[in-house]
Amino acid sequence: MARQNFGAFNGGNMQQLMRQAQKMQQQMQEAQEKLEAEVYEAQSGGGKVSVKVTGKHELTELHIDPEVVDPDDVEMLEDLIRAAVNEAVRASDAAKEAAMGRMAPGMKGLF
Repeated sequence: MARQNFGAFNGGNMQQLMRQAQKMQQQMQEAQEKLEAEVYEAQSGGGKVSVKVTGKHELTELHIDPEVVDPDDVEMLEDLIRAAVNEAVRASDAAKEAAMGRMAPGMKGLF
C-alpha cells in the first residue's frame, strides 16, 4: 500500500502544529474569561441613566436620576434604560471582537 506524504503535516511538524493550536486555544479561553469579567458602562439621556454590564451581558448596576422619573412618561424612561443597556452590550461585544480578532486574524465575526 502506498504511503501518503502530507508534507508539512508529517511526524514532528504535526505535533508542533497541535501544540500551537492547543496554546492558541488556551490563550483564547483566558482572553474570553478576562473579557467576561470586564465591566462596560454606558449612559443615555445625557447621563441621566447609566448602566454597567459584564462581558457576559449581565446588568450589574443601574442608576436613574430621579429627575427623569415622570409617572406620566414611563415610555421615555424605558427608552433611556434600553438605550443605555444596548450601548453597554455593544461596547462589550466590540471589545470581544477586537481582542479575539487580534488573536485569530481573519476569523473576525466568528466570536
